[in-house]
Amino acid sequence: MINLAQRDIAHSLGKFITTALGVGMLIGVVLIMLGVYRGLVHDAMIVPNDIAPNLWVVQKDTLGPFAENSRMHEDFKYSLKGFSGVKEVNPLTFQSIQIPQGVKPIRVFALGYDTRTSFQPYHLIKGRPIATPFNEIIVDSKTNFKLDDSISLGRNIYRVVGLTHKAVSFGGDPMIYLDLKEAQELQFLFSNAQIRNDRERQSASSATAMVNSFTLKLYPGINPAEVAKEIKRWKHLECFNAKEQEDILTKNVIERSAKQIGMFTVILLIVASVIISLIIYTMTIGKIKEIAILKLIGASNFTITKMIAQQSLLLGAIAFIGGNIFAQLTADKFPKTIILLTDDALKLMVVVIIVSILSSLSGIRTALRIDPASAIGG
Repeated sequence: MINLAQRDIAHSLGKFITTALGVGMLIGVVLIMLGVYRGLVHDAMIVPNDIAPNLWVVQKDTLGPFAENSRMHEDFKYSLKGFSGVKEVNPLTFQSIQIPQGVKPIRVFALGYDTRTSFQPYHLIKGRPIATPFNEIIVDSKTNFKLDDSISLGRNIYRVVGLTHKAVSFGGDPMIYLDLKEAQELQFLFSNAQIRNDRERQSASSATAMVNSFTLKLYPGINPAEVAKEIKRWKHLECFNAKEQEDILTKNVIERSAKQIGMFTVILLIVASVIISLIIYTMTIGKIKEIAILKLIGASNFTITKMIAQQSLLLGAIAFIGGNIFAQLTADKFPKTIILLTDDALKLMVVVIIVSILSSLSGIRTALRIDPASAIGG
């Protein structure tokens, strides 16, 4: 029995492959959208995972320091150290800033920490940690700065002493790291003009001894929930464990982006389904006489249905393979992290199979309505 899909490939190979690869680009974009979501979750957790504390302490009634603004006095660290089970307290500041680079500044996410301790909230690939709390900085390789480069920030010039790789914020901005005091000046200190204006108004400028969060390391065997309960009770601060902070980042910070990506993905799948359906319908219309002849010589409706479904599945299979290749080749070209997982590809393959089968229904319906007598009259 003649196979309709094989007949199409034999007589119009270029058209069939080109059409399949065109649909494949849509499938590839769907796979990339799934990778964008995976990348958002991955990027959101880079800084928390690098710091890896047992508890996050932030301003009361906030979800800081990433989801909401959080400000506390730095000297809270002394009272936090007094809680039973607390081994280490690290005050941190977080801020988005612009770094001048050539004619166009780049946006980065700055983390300030106490460089006089052994605490290191990053993983270096080159260089060394900050050795002196003055005018030294660590940057991510994504900024395109090199070791010993000079960077102008605020009122100071910083020298790059270390490089990280793929350390980005939840928004995808490359990370930089500097001493806490200098980070506080960048975030909380007013400009000279503002200070003079405040003096004329006889008002005081904001103090710079503020931080956005404290991270706590506990001794082994200490229950984080108990320590968090005590901190909330006596210091009236908000306290989150590592899992709660992860939930805040993935459910509060990137939730809207995730929903938007999901909507785009569904729309693209619907468009792909419509296109495959139109292609199969058009191919079926183009073979009315051949199908009529098959009916005339006794081919069953099941045989004709199977042939059209095979054609649709073959189209979907080529589209999926082409889309997968397209996604793999272009993923690294995007400015933000794209993570392509095998599980996502396999799930998408199942969806493409279902879409291909459903898309063949219009062609099947048309084929089954063809009058066998039309094979004689044409």
